[in-house]
Amino acid sequence: MPSLDDLKKRIKSVKSTQKITKAMKMVAAAKLRKAQESAEKGRPYSQKMQNIILNLTKSINDPQNAPKLLVGTGQDKTYLCVVLSADRGLCGGFNSNICKLAKTNFKKILSEGKELKIITVGVKGLDQIRRKYGKYVIKKFSFKDKKKITFNEAEIIGNEIIKLFNQKQFDKCILFYNNFKNVITQIPQAQQIIPTEQKTFNEAGEKLPSYEFEPEEDEILEDLLPKNITVQVFKAFLENAASEQGSRMTAMDNATRNAGDLVDKLTINYNRSRQASITKELIEIISGAESL
Repeated sequence: MPSLDDLKKRIKSVKSTQKITKAMKMVAAAKLRKAQESAEKGRPYSQKMQNIILNLTKSINDPQNAPKLLVGTGQDKTYLCVVLSADRGLCGGFNSNICKLAKTNFKKILSEGKELKIITVGVKGLDQIRRKYGKYVIKKFSFKDKKKITFNEAEIIGNEIIKLFNQKQFDKCILFYNNFKNVITQIPQAQQIIPTEQKTFNEAGEKLPSYEFEPEEDEILEDLLPKNITVQVFKAFLENAASEQGSRMTAMDNATRNAGDLVDKLTINYNRSRQASITKELIEIISGAESL
């Protein structure tokens, strides 16, 4: 059984940890508010751009001469998987959920005899993927030194994807990230960005509106498609940022509660041990007095 001094030190240690987790929860809550606003503001723009591209696609007369970023190479032999994760830990199952979905897709791609190439963004995702799929990783990105991910970072990833596609390094590109719903719920997503997924209805289930374009659709697409890749990557970054802070806030809240429960248990054990020690001393004193 631990001594009174050991229990005292343990209680002090757990209380110190509780203060840290409580502070981290408050910091995550403050960051979450800003990240959530950014994610919610970015969604309409990325969805509208996607809808316009889909409308342009329907207007193309000759699919054979359509931009490759839109229709792809016509094959699906090589897949490029871009996994967006965090550079910092202590955020619950945030990184694990993304990597779990990514690994499921990796397994499926390889089981079908296709070639797999991986780009990781974030240290934590790389740590989980490299154990089994390290040989498939062709590029690693980390923005740990950046306080906030901006459009410039998304542009770096987007340009790398387009460069590899122009070099005919892959046929299809899938983006993995967490979609923010609320503080408790973040849903892992696998979004195909090359070639563009063809949809008739938007995410709300509404039929896509029709547009008239000037100049020709092909000219607009040549300029719009590379920007759309970067926009979709940036949207994934914004969703990830909100999801990370929401997950961290929940994890730190649980850690603070668990620390409180542990302090209560240790305090009860300390009081019992202290009471037993006092009782033992009293018995010894009384026994000594009686022997006199």
